[in-house]
Amino acid sequence: MKLLVPLFSLIALAGCAKKTATSSAPPSPTAPFKITVQLDWIAEPEHGGFYQAQAKGYFKAEGLDVELVPGGPNAFVMPKLATGKADIGQADSTNTLLAIAQDIPVIQIGAVFQNDPSVLMLHDENPVKTFEDLNGKTIMARPEWAFLPYLKKKYGIDFQLIPQNFSVANFVADKNLIQQGFYIAEPYHIINAGCRMPRFLYAWDAGFDAYTVLVANKPWAASHPDQVRAFMRAYIHGWQDYLAHDPSPAHALLKQANPENTDEFMLFSRNMILDGKLVTGRAPGDGPATIGRITAQRFATQIAQLEDLGILPKGKVTVPQVMTTSYLP
Repeated sequence: MKLLVPLFSLIALAGCAKKTATSSAPPSPTAPFKITVQLDWIAEPEHGGFYQAQAKGYFKAEGLDVELVPGGPNAFVMPKLATGKADIGQADSTNTLLAIAQDIPVIQIGAVFQNDPSVLMLHDENPVKTFEDLNGKTIMARPEWAFLPYLKKKYGIDFQLIPQNFSVANFVADKNLIQQGFYIAEPYHIINAGCRMPRFLYAWDAGFDAYTVLVANKPWAASHPDQVRAFMRAYIHGWQDYLAHDPSPAHALLKQANPENTDEFMLFSRNMILDGKLVTGRAPGDGPATIGRITAQRFATQIAQLEDLGILPKGKVTVPQVMTTSYLP
């Protein structure tokens, strides 16, 4: 248990039959409940909702002591969740489904982004306009990205693959290169290198619509449902405030966590999140009330797609096994 037993409780247990003058004293305040959150990348505006909730005291108001741990290329979110080094983590829903299929004890409890911001970036003058046009082209991307075999199967195409190196240098130098990128951040660096805003081919437009999700250690969450619900309330409030109001409280903390964050970069990235409706969703009826929400229907679709590709063993996971809405407000 992470809750500390107040001193007055121990006194009461030692002599519960005796009534003393101290028995009517107000109880000591309960210590905040500690939650460790492992982020998937270095601290940037893609984590704006977390840091706004931290900066504005929303976690504290819920009785929580939340530690935000920045990540990177080797964040190891799933191993940290599985071993209890983190309680909640950020990941994409595809990798989370595969982890659950390998019996890693985690469950998806909410959304960070309604659409995973991983996209294909192209120079504006690139003749490729459609997914079918990718046939025979060269793409720099993560070899394990499930969207790649999905593209090949759905459109009957093939392409050459260069492993992703998490840099835009190759893209800037080669006007023909098509590269996997993160819609929120990479365009800023491309523009700063003297190129125009890239064009994008969005995975969700091809019908491959993964989430970026919040994932929890499953036994831990089941043991602390009230605290997980409190976290989700504060977290959603953080995103609502970050997107609709002054983002400077979050940006100040982001600078502390990552000194490479500049005001210009953070405002650009926040605008990309807003323009892409990544947090609020772009479907009819989506909006601020959609923040943090996940649906069983979308997970059923994604599981079926991964099974069809042979990436996920058929029948290995079910929707109730991989996600829950019980912790959402």
